[in-house]
Parts: sequence; C-alpha cells; structure tokens
Amino acid sequence: MTVAPVRADGGLRAPGGDGGLRQTLRNKYLLRLLVRRELRARYKGSLLGLGWSYVRPAVHFGVYFYVIGVFLGMDDRIENFPIYLFAGMVLINLFTETLHSTTRSVTGNAALVRKVFLPRELFPAASVLVSLVHFLPGFAILLGGAVATGWRPAPEALGAALFGFTIIVVLGFGLGLLCAAVNVFFRDLEQVVDISVIVITWSVPMIYPWTHVREHAPGWVLDVYLANPLVSAVSLFQRAFWLPGAGGGFAFPPHLYLSAGAALAASVLVSIAGHAAFSRMQARFAQEL
Repeated sequence: MTVAPVRADGGLRAPGGDGGLRQTLRNKYLLRLLVRRELRARYKGSLLGLGWSYVRPAVHFGVYFYVIGVFLGMDDRIENFPIYLFAGMVLINLFTETLHSTTRSVTGNAALVRKVFLPRELFPAASVLVSLVHFLPGFAILLGGAVATGWRPAPEALGAALFGFTIIVVLGFGLGLLCAAVNVFFRDLEQVVDISVIVITWSVPMIYPWTHVREHAPGWVLDVYLANPLVSAVSLFQRAFWLPGAGGGFAFPPHLYLSAGAALAASVLVSIAGHAAFSRMQARFAQEL
C-alpha cells in the first residue's frame, strides 16, 4: 500500500512573514488593549489621571513664556508670542514624547515579547497612539487660544496644520521604530534620546524666530537649520494657528511649502528605513531580552 506524501499547506506561513505593519493594522483589538494598558500603567494611583495631560503642557508653557517671553523680552518682539510659542511647543512635545516612548516600547514589554508572539510593531504603534492621546489636550488649549486672538478656520490654515502634523507623526514613528530596535541591543540609546530632547527643543523656531539664526549664524548653519524637517513642521503649525491672529511683517522661512514637501519625503524615507531595520532585528528580540 502506497502512502501519498503529505503536501505542505500553501496557506501556512512563518509567523510575521506577511508584514508586521499589516498585521498591526489587522490586530486593532490588541492595539487598543496595549494603548489602554499603557495609559492605565502610567496613571495608576493618580488622582488627576489624564488631567496631567493638561497640567504638564500648561506648566511647560508657563516656564518658557515667563523666562523667554517676559524676562528676556521676546513677548515684545513677536506679536501674540504665547500663541507663537505654544503652536510650536504642542507639536514638538508630540514628537519628543513619541520618540521617547517608542524607544522604550519593546524593552518595556519584554515579558510579552519573550512569551507571546505578537507583531512586534504593535508596541511602537501603541506608544505613538498614547502620544496622540496626550497631544489632544494641548491642541485643544492651542485652538482655544488661537480662536481668542482672532483665528478662524480657513482651508490654507487647516492644510498647513495637517501638513506639519503629518511630518511629525511620520518622522516620529520612523525614528521610533529604529530606536526601539536598536535599544534592545544597546540600552545606552535611552540616555541618548533623553539628551536629544533638550537639543530638539532649541533646534526649532519655537522659543525664538528663525530670523535669529539668519542674523547670528554663518550661512551654512542656516542651511542646515532650515533642512531640519522639524523646522518646516513647526513653521507650518505657526502658519496655521498663530499667523491669522498676528499682524503683517513676519516672514516665514523661504519656500516653506517646498521645504515642507522635501521634509515629508525625507520623513517617509526615514520611516521606511526604520521599519526595514526593525524587521531585520526583531528576530533576536526575545533572545536579547
């Protein structure tokens, strides 16, 4: 009696072999659980809970406004300086929190990575969504302040805001994927990211106008400064929410929308490279953790 050979089921595939990001999008339930778990862990035992998402940006803004705006006189040089400052601050806080939390997303879930197979991209993706949850209260405050100073919805303003927001999210997620993967092998990266947050805050026209760089730095420094995608994103957000309530006489960086298009393209490339690196290294995550 001849036994027919057993054929491999063509429907079977290696775990994660059909693309981690696609699996992440398909596992919306798991993604919601991770987001809820991270929020509960962060605010466990807290009286205010998510209310800290309002307190933190308010205190952050108050310190910068009184030190830079009042004591150093920037409030006299830039009309509606509080809106100018907060428009940049709310966006940069989104980027820095995304980078900070995604870097620790895999190592912070080491027990799950070792014991359960999940698309590893779920952890950075959940961190990005948590950062977006924290972004909403600050954005609501910005919107209220902008309306109070004369801002009204307009297609160009809304388009600029969406443009800047997209740059921040795409770039933050791409760098976060790369940092999350590298951090599994070299934990010093967490300290590097913490230090970089300080540099990022001062590397964009948020506390000062970009013209200060043009007036006080060599030409090549200005070129490098304007090539920073974060500069374009912050300028677009200020164009959206600060400029309508301010008078004329302020010039944004030259060719702002062209530079923003290049910034978005660079952010997409960083995201692709970050995902490629994450995909290559994730096979060793459980072993290293």
